[in-house]
Amino acid sequence: MSQVKNQVNRIELNQFLTDNLLVSKITDYCPNGLQVEGVDQIKVIVSGVTASLALIEAAIDLQADCIIVHHGFFWRGENPCLVGQKYQRIKRLMQSNMNLFAYHLPLDLHPEWGNNVQLANVLELDLERTFAEQGLVSIGTARNANLRTVGDLANWVAAKLDRQPLLIGSADQPLGRIAWCTGAAQNFLADAVQEGASVYLSGEISEPTVHLARESGVAYLACGHHATERYGVQAVGRAIAARFGVTHHFVDIPNPV
Repeated sequence: MSQVKNQVNRIELNQFLTDNLLVSKITDYCPNGLQVEGVDQIKVIVSGVTASLALIEAAIDLQADCIIVHHGFFWRGENPCLVGQKYQRIKRLMQSNMNLFAYHLPLDLHPEWGNNVQLANVLELDLERTFAEQGLVSIGTARNANLRTVGDLANWVAAKLDRQPLLIGSADQPLGRIAWCTGAAQNFLADAVQEGASVYLSGEISEPTVHLARESGVAYLACGHHATERYGVQAVGRAIAARFGVTHHFVDIPNPV
């Protein structure tokens, strides 16, 4: 967290993030960038995973001018009307005159700040390459030579993320190449099987995932959507603080999913 009391104009920050997160080059199902406009000058930024009411209230308590999240508003296919909880959240933002920026797939994919690369840093995984849709899935190997089995990896994940993952497969299975994609990426398991992974790590799990993992022999680790996506927004917040000298706070709103 930077302690320098400086500021950045909202338009300049928006352009900085748009350029660096390569927003125009990525296909997504929500708007990326400034979603709710607030004050012109930004001195204090809060980053968090999801634009929940709890995060907004925490940002207000921290006297933030801006929130940056991975999960914002206005998803394709949802009711566009400002009613219910969406209304309550946006109302609090507008009452406080606070900006909200949200970056979904651009934040997953960024080669330095992205959720996938940041999770790899936390788990000490060496990236070989990316594959699947828009290169959303990564594959590589564990840097820690003591991780010899899938069970070893599961325990390592538990220690690093402070959360016990759900393992589908044998804990005694030798650990080979690891594929990973943060969040709700269980549908990429079939791609990981094709790429020759011995284990696939993601956030969520669904009923068909269990059968495919069992039948393919590729173990599956469900590590939590929130737990795997805490790191990209922090990296973005640190980059903004370093570039513009503003104050940055990461606020973690606990989520068991």
